[in-house]
Amino acid sequence: MQASTGPQRAARLKLTVTAAAVILAGATLAANANAQESVRWQVPIAFPSHLVGLSTPVVHLSETLEAISGGNIQLRYYEPGELIPPFEILDAVSEARYPAGFTWIGYDQGSIPVLPLLSGPPFGMEPPAFMAWHYFGDGDALLQEVYEPYGVKALLCGVIGPEAAGWFAQPLESLEQIDGLRIRFAGIGGRVMEELGASVTMLPGGELYQAMERGTIDATEFSAPAVDRILGMQEIVQNYVMPGWHQTYTTSHLLVNEETWNELSDLSRAQIETGCRSATLFGFSESEWENPQALAGFEAEGVNAQTLSPEIIAELEAVTMGVLDQMASEDELFARVLESQREWMQVHGNWHAKGYLPRTYYTPKSN
Repeated sequence: MQASTGPQRAARLKLTVTAAAVILAGATLAANANAQESVRWQVPIAFPSHLVGLSTPVVHLSETLEAISGGNIQLRYYEPGELIPPFEILDAVSEARYPAGFTWIGYDQGSIPVLPLLSGPPFGMEPPAFMAWHYFGDGDALLQEVYEPYGVKALLCGVIGPEAAGWFAQPLESLEQIDGLRIRFAGIGGRVMEELGASVTMLPGGELYQAMERGTIDATEFSAPAVDRILGMQEIVQNYVMPGWHQTYTTSHLLVNEETWNELSDLSRAQIETGCRSATLFGFSESEWENPQALAGFEAEGVNAQTLSPEIIAELEAVTMGVLDQMASEDELFARVLESQREWMQVHGNWHAKGYLPRTYYTPKSN
């Protein structure tokens, strides 16, 4: 893989042109405020708007767009269920019932198997590598190819780091404990859990507390510590399994009806694209600030933040690679995305291993 490819140069050019457009817009805001088109969008969202890094980027996006457009772009977001259920966002945008929606696109993996690779795969990239691949590698072009048949423009609008591997009643000392569990697990990690004998279900975040409390499910994963703390899972379960092998990054996307997108002016599109890049940086930074503090809070309250053994992680990786290869054999687009990601992980991994200090440098030192 060469250091600079055609898609990478095109991505740089796109970023530069977009930035230039927004700078120009800022310089002439007063003159253009009345001339710019008026954009008023109702936007259903998949997560409650206060969830750190998952949905707070849409709040930032809404505020940023109103500011940089001089009030001409107003994106009004609606909490899950206010307009439509969280799992119906893609259909609603594709059918132009709403101009846009903000969601975790992995929820649609049943109809579009490749989506978990673009929203949070197991044993995948870390956020910096993913963002490099998305903006300068094949990522964005492949994303648009995925959504083209649905008449949807997809904009990356949030990234956070790894999730926790879940809340379990007992420490996870052997993968044999997975067999027979009723567990809420998302994405390709759910397929891995099924391979290990679990009964996997998918529930929105707002239903997890009651499901665990009532014993409808035995274990669950949802997100990173800051979000899980907001959901209150520590009030029910005291064993928190880490690391998030099943989802090494989690994305949020603004899905826009393609006809609606094409009808916008170049300036409006540039502002929305830049707003999403700003929201991505905002959400990642916010989550990296809040997650360590939330984890420390869990531990101070007596939650067992268990780190899986290297042996269990190796077993999970072996099962995962088998699942990924099987899915790639069944879906040509999945195979292309997986190949592109694996190629970039090799190149970036070499740089990360040699260019960065080892992780042990950053771990707490005993006195």
